[in-house]
Amino acid sequence: MTPRGRVMTFGILSTALLTGAGLCVVVAVNRASARAEAPPEVAVTRVAALEGAPRVVFRNTEVGSRYGLVSMVSLADPRGPRAFTDVPCDRVYASAGTTSCLRTKRGLATTFEAVELDADWRAVESWGLPGIPSRTRVSADGRLLATTSFVTGHTYMQVGFSTATDIREVGGRDLGNLEAFALVVDGRRVRPADRNIWGVTFARDDDTFYATVATGGTTYLARGDLSARTLTTLHEGAECPSLSPDGSRIAFKHDVGGTTPHWQIVVLDLASGRESTLGGEKRNVDDQVEWLDDDTLLYGLPRDGEAGVSDIWQIKTTAGAAPSIFIEQAWSPSIVRS
Repeated sequence: MTPRGRVMTFGILSTALLTGAGLCVVVAVNRASARAEAPPEVAVTRVAALEGAPRVVFRNTEVGSRYGLVSMVSLADPRGPRAFTDVPCDRVYASAGTTSCLRTKRGLATTFEAVELDADWRAVESWGLPGIPSRTRVSADGRLLATTSFVTGHTYMQVGFSTATDIREVGGRDLGNLEAFALVVDGRRVRPADRNIWGVTFARDDDTFYATVATGGTTYLARGDLSARTLTTLHEGAECPSLSPDGSRIAFKHDVGGTTPHWQIVVLDLASGRESTLGGEKRNVDDQVEWLDDDTLLYGLPRDGEAGVSDIWQIKTTAGAAPSIFIEQAWSPSIVRS
């Protein structure tokens, strides 16, 4: 075969291979598009059918047309029919007619925002966040709202991350970034430049709260006082606290890893200071847990091999308890009791 013939043959084969590859890409894109637009496979009900009764509010992570929307199921039947709002959130928390929604707004420039929603899922107020949404909580009476976002970094696994945490009165004033609060560590008032605060949980008096404070390479559980604008450390090694409904215990994640963080769930009795590690859950729980009741915790875990899909798990706080699935294809749960 002449050189020209070899060139022509190679050109024909290359065109055929490229055409085949192009078809594969088109097919893959079409399949992905069809999956993204697919209706829910779970049983569906109306929002109005679930509101007015105890329910679980969460972010839907079933891949399809309603991915990322705030959703809910009956607390009495968490694996039953699922209702969808039209509100997209990365993190969500609902309580007493108020919902906090943190989300990413993608466009020519990606921005981040927090939205306060009323009982009818209408936006009451919105404001910008300085970085990627991380945690949010609403007080039990729906009067206070806390947000945490990453200023630098995008995960608590990353060295050198920095967060911003604010508390606001619902429908009212911004109480400010918690880094501006006076900090007391081990009984001494300090002003460290490296302080980092995240993961608020509220007590029922609308003045006391708990949060994580990190400084000097140590993380602490701290008690906050809104009226005094102070944060006082109570306990080392606690991250992302969550106060039990009866106010007697705090669940948090505790790093038991070496060079790479690995978090286990720990429950602290506030009166006695006694800790209980929930050793039945061996996986890495990088979440701020939610109390289902005074004896059961909920938390999210990503699914292996399914990007963007997560499930909500539950575990009893009793010794030897094992985890089990609570709601499939869900994330960021909150319990609305009425």
